[in-house]
Amino acid sequence: MNIFEELVKLLIEKKLTVSAAESCTGGRFASEIVSVPNASSVLEASFVTYSERAKTELVGVDADIINSFGVVSEKTAIEMAKGASEKAHSDIGVGITGYAGPSTDENDDTVGTVCFGFFVNGKTVSSTKHFGDIGRNAVRELSVIYAAQTLIKLIKTFGE
Repeated sequence: MNIFEELVKLLIEKKLTVSAAESCTGGRFASEIVSVPNASSVLEASFVTYSERAKTELVGVDADIINSFGVVSEKTAIEMAKGASEKAHSDIGVGITGYAGPSTDENDDTVGTVCFGFFVNGKTVSSTKHFGDIGRNAVRELSVIYAAQTLIKLIKTFGE
């Protein structure tokens, strides 16, 4: 069983629904959920909020949060997760925002930095992972796997 099959099974068992607001992963997290049979019983919606405007207009991220903390920040990721959950009326929201690459500067150490926000039954958790300059698609793949692994842990902790 892969990590997304495990996630869908757990969501079904707990009778929970999930929505996502994704930036650097471009909808890949939701796509991986959709690849699992019975995903329609757990996935409410997916928002690809690549631009700042999409983050503010589609999932309600406060522009002041982006201006103060940056588009790639745990604060923004939390707002994305909460907004996805609220807009889609799901129990859980996931927010993913980061710099997948490529770098425009050889000294750019932000490439491979991804911030995650999770909103599970009213509780928020955030984290940042530094995957490094390993290539755009590798960062995206590792990001969605990390999000699924973390969400499973959080559901087991906070899921009712």
